[in-house]
Amino acid sequence: MIGKMIIGCLLLSLSAAAQEKETIDSVSTQESKPNLMTRLHQVQQFLDTRAKKSVDPRYIEVPEKPWRVILRYKENAVDVDYSQSIDFPGTNDHADWNLSFEPPIASSIGFWVGYRGTGLSYSKSLTKNAGRYYSFSTTGAKYGFNFRLRRFNTKDASFSSTSYENGQTIPYDTVVSMEAPVWIRSVYVNGYYVFNGRRYSQAAAYNQSVIQRRSAGSLLLGATWYQSSFDYSDIRNFLFMMIGHGIYRVKVHQANLGIGYGYNWVPLRGLVVNAMAMPTVNVYNRVKAYRYEMNYDISPKEPVDNYGDWNKETKTWANGKTHKPIEMAVGKENPQFDYWEIEPDVIHSMFRINLDLRLGIAYNWSNYFVGVQAQYNNFNYKSDHCKVNIYDAYARASFGVRL
Repeated sequence: MIGKMIIGCLLLSLSAAAQEKETIDSVSTQESKPNLMTRLHQVQQFLDTRAKKSVDPRYIEVPEKPWRVILRYKENAVDVDYSQSIDFPGTNDHADWNLSFEPPIASSIGFWVGYRGTGLSYSKSLTKNAGRYYSFSTTGAKYGFNFRLRRFNTKDASFSSTSYENGQTIPYDTVVSMEAPVWIRSVYVNGYYVFNGRRYSQAAAYNQSVIQRRSAGSLLLGATWYQSSFDYSDIRNFLFMMIGHGIYRVKVHQANLGIGYGYNWVPLRGLVVNAMAMPTVNVYNRVKAYRYEMNYDISPKEPVDNYGDWNKETKTWANGKTHKPIEMAVGKENPQFDYWEIEPDVIHSMFRINLDLRLGIAYNWSNYFVGVQAQYNNFNYKSDHCKVNIYDAYARASFGVRL
């Protein structure tokens, strides 16, 4: 009897010990399994350690507070110049003309929120009819990345020309309103590598993720992808299509490589002034010009009698002519105007030079900072019949706090 009681007590003790061990193991497993907040903390520790190890603390300070909230005011300006040339058959006359489009300066206000050099931004346009503008950027000790998208349309343009007739030069300038809007779209993607990233930081002047303590400079290697389109395909703009060899849309894709130099000047503690210049050369340049053929041309000296009706099937006038002088189309309520698409021209060329200029000023005190930045880009491309220059620039003021 006593033996059975002793055996029972031992079994109860072993059962309780086993249950206690299971409970301890379960708690230990739950404690050892990291939750979401623990993982986020580990990622932050990794980013902080990496940011501090990648720079020389004598030149670049990595703030202890990694989060930043920035209020920004920005103005973006674009100027597009579209140039063509005209030869008049049978007269040896020639003319060069240029259309210049300048949409309203796009003013916007917004904010940026991010951790170290990466974050998200949102802005609201304050300007009507200035188109749409989007941007994204991220920076590290030795790299930077920028993305910009701008799309707008306008009817307002400046027209200038120089005619060469009978040995005389005749200039002409006026302001015109296009019959239909001209659409212009540009996408800019830029990345750069900093050779002296331990002592020089682009971010110190442009997004204040770090603080430059001593003056320093560096060579930079840059790569740019740029694509844009110039489109006035609405047939109401037929006059400019006719004097422009039938071209109604031009698309370009460019890849550029360049070497530049940037310098951070630190005249006093907390203040940094940055200047950077980088010329780039095309390594890929593809221009595609879409064209219309039409039943009018620009021969002002040719007689305009006895043309008769236009035959769309044979694409000839009744007198056998394929084109009618342009004067017969202008000013008539219902001209027999006909047009059709033809094979676009595709041209590949290289060694065109574009330019990237930047200026940035920032001042840091306590956990606050202010900054002013500006950037200028020039892109140009041409085909056998036309040339387009796009000038894209912005200026930005910012105020931020570290958290």
